[in-house]
Amino acid sequence: MRTVTYFAYGSNMLSARLRARCPSARVRGPASVAGWRIAFSKPSLDGSGKATLARVKNDSARIFGVLYDIAAADMPALDRVEEKGVGYDRTDEFNVVCMTRNGVFCHTTYIARAPVAGLKPYDWYLALVIAGAREHGLDENYIATLLRVSCAPDPHPERGRRRDALRALGEAGHDSPAAVLADL
Repeated sequence: MRTVTYFAYGSNMLSARLRARCPSARVRGPASVAGWRIAFSKPSLDGSGKATLARVKNDSARIFGVLYDIAAADMPALDRVEEKGVGYDRTDEFNVVCMTRNGVFCHTTYIARAPVAGLKPYDWYLALVIAGAREHGLDENYIATLLRVSCAPDPHPERGRRRDALRALGEAGHDSPAAVLADL
């Protein structure tokens, strides 16, 4: 089976979330990429900000995430969810290199096509990101940075994506977005 190594840095870090989208996803391990930071500036159709990578001039800055191996056959489903070519571009061609405990890997990930400053993620979305970071034992200072991100409640609590997010959080043992967002 041919696999693709995928760097998740947003809501897909949470294993339950990614496996709902790509059942073949297997964790390779925590990773980081130098010279990038997380930004919640990818405009979503629901009006909120979703995670994207933002280039910074300081190479000591790092974004943390999780490397997964995903069957190539599952990648079209992930491309659809990530709105490849519309909301995000898949960055195979950028060949960003991740440092992990197990070595250096080239990978694929997604970067927003047209980021917009000033967007806020919904609380449930930010909770997915933080829950994934905690699940994989990412850097505590990084998690503290995520906890300081300003978020908004979803004005449509019956939104399908919110229900999916709550289901993934529940599968991962979290009662609510508020519980995840509380500084433990």
